Amino acid sequence: MTINIRIAINSDQENWDVYVLNHSCGSVFHLTAWKNVIEKSFGHQSHYLIAEQQNKICGIFPIFEIKSILFGHFFISIPFAEIGGSLSDSLEIEQLLMKEGIRITDSHKAQYIELRNRRKIPGLKTKSLYYNFRKVISSDHDENLSAIPRKSRAMVRNAIKKGLTSETGHHFLSDFYNILALNYHRLGTPIFSKKFFNNFFAEYKENADILVVKTDKGELAAAVLFFLFKDQMVPYYAGSDFSFRQLGPNDFMYWELMKLAVEKGCKIFDFGRSKEGTGSFSFKKHWGFNPEPLAYQYHLAKAHDIPNLSPANPKYQRKIEMWRRMPHDLTKFIGPFISRNLA
Repeated sequence: MTINIRIAINSDQENWDVYVLNHSCGSVFHLTAWKNVIEKSFGHQSHYLIAEQQNKICGIFPIFEIKSILFGHFFISIPFAEIGGSLSDSLEIEQLLMKEGIRITDSHKAQYIELRNRRKIPGLKTKSLYYNFRKVISSDHDENLSAIPRKSRAMVRNAIKKGLTSETGHHFLSDFYNILALNYHRLGTPIFSKKFFNNFFAEYKENADILVVKTDKGELAAAVLFFLFKDQMVPYYAGSDFSFRQLGPNDFMYWELMKLAVEKGCKIFDFGRSKEGTGSFSFKKHWGFNPEPLAYQYHLAKAHDIPNLSPANPKYQRKIEMWRRMPHDLTKFIGPFISRNLA
């Protein structure tokens, strides 16, 4: 039977999302809500591909085109997401979608196309940079607490004794944004605009929320923006106030999220991605999560080498140090103009 590959249109959104929700490898990032957030927040051009057989979707391939003075012209599946790539009913359909994605990349004279996959696709160059941390959780809070290794479990209990509390709600956006901006400044990374995070609420609605951690005096100690996808809890953007680190706000925050995941009926806690050798990588391992490598893969069109836009790249170290020394308010103003292209 003939397989037709075409560009998705607005009327395809519902069927696209149904396909994602029913596919075993579908993710919160594959949903059209993510596409809408990126378009509304940054204005990047999408090229979402649909494979059809007898007028029924049998594969999808979400792609965005990024044009940046600083970082060049490239395609990516999917920007600002941990994973992306195509979803399909068969290897044949996957290959047809990939072929069309490469054709679009070449025809637009872009440098490369990047795919963020869980598994490797043969024939593409692969960069081993990120690892994912996820595992099945119990429906029993005590079992989940016992599953946390001793040192991290002690941090959770200590945080509870010191009176940390948590709350959730979209109305904590400003609190979340302020604490995230402080963390990004400390790390030397440009912050996104607040509009970006507000758009998540507009698109994902009750499936996106913020959890904040407060001290016994009501001071903001940590915050995280998380997603609910099928039976998964997916914390994604998070930050904490370094001055409260002795209280263990990060351990407490993720414990509160895990409890919330159980209450929401989630069976999988997805700790997200981290680079090996970083503090977040160690933190997640100490919580008893095993790292699984992610395959970030490339078709190089005009580019000769695999791109490296990671902050770990030595050529960015001087710029990172300069950013750290800039006034915090200035980084909040300038950051969104740079971060929109840090896909």
